[in-house]
Amino acid sequence: MIISSQNLKVEQRIGERLGTFTNLLKESQMHDKVKIFARVALKPGSKAPFHQHVGSFEAFYILAGSGLVNDNGNLQQVKTGDVVFTDDSESHAIENIGDVDLEYIALVVYS
Repeated sequence: MIISSQNLKVEQRIGERLGTFTNLLKESQMHDKVKIFARVALKPGSKAPFHQHVGSFEAFYILAGSGLVNDNGNLQQVKTGDVVFTDDSESHAIENIGDVDLEYIALVVYS
């Protein structure tokens, strides 16, 4: 199956998550084993707020830009090519600290 980029739904986000969220596949397409497979773009100064994963784990692959990750209370900068992994029952946040969009692939899998 090929899904044309023209058929992907791009959600424009406002507030602290200012940017775009493009859901690449639906849960049902992934046999309800994967919650989110998406491309995220955060505008400079925007963030995905601190939250805990319960019953799932998440991986980010940074495509462009730079960010500051709160990994269970430990702050670390990330850049293009880095991977962030948050296991079940762990917490994280990511903030765009650069002057261009922070773009990443987000994958949330049920554990």
